Amino acid sequence: MRTKQSRWTLPAFCLLLGALMFGAFALGGSVGQGLISFGIMAVTGALFLFGRRSETLQGIGGPERDERWELIDLRAVATTCIVLITVIIGMFLYEVADGQDGEPYTQLGAIGGLTYVIAVFVLRRRT
Repeated sequence: MRTKQSRWTLPAFCLLLGALMFGAFALGGSVGQGLISFGIMAVTGALFLFGRRSETLQGIGGPERDERWELIDLRAVATTCIVLITVIIGMFLYEVADGQDGEPYTQLGAIGGLTYVIAVFVLRRRT
């Protein structure tokens, strides 16, 4: 089983995200930072577009991914989630111990927990 997408998908997403970042910075009065952010995202998109010889870049954003890359991606996402959950809980505890209310870590933890429960419910019903 292979996942098929255009080789332009990830580079286009990088440009879209760069444009959104530029817009956000421009609205906040930091046009220079917005240009830098857009430039970084444009270079990242170009790296994925022209870095076809790298198996790693192709696995992350290439047009064809096999089962091996799907499993690598699943494990990478799971690892990222574990790290983020640990950081969110740690920062919440730090904030509370420092006499703060723990925001925005409370909200992020609640969103993450709720998303997990909903995903388990939906995926369980689909299989």
